[in-house]
Amino acid sequence: MPALPRRLAQPTPVVLAGTGLWLAGLVLFAVTAPGGFEFWTCVAGFVLGLTGYGVFRWQRNASRRGSRGAWKGLSGLDG
Repeated sequence: MPALPRRLAQPTPVVLAGTGLWLAGLVLFAVTAPGGFEFWTCVAGFVLGLTGYGVFRWQRNASRRGSRGAWKGLSGLDG
């Protein structure tokens, strides 16, 4: 089976787009229903998106440095 094209294998655009959508929802519900269930769901989604992206970048940098505990195969992804 052939490998995926590079642009389809890059997780960064997907993670950032998803986090941006959570932020858009957060802003929408901050205006329409502040403090409601939807607002807090968007807050949690946005914070988890930022946290996940931070962990991904941390692991990718460790992989590029050659750290033994880093995930394998991340250093060749986007820059």
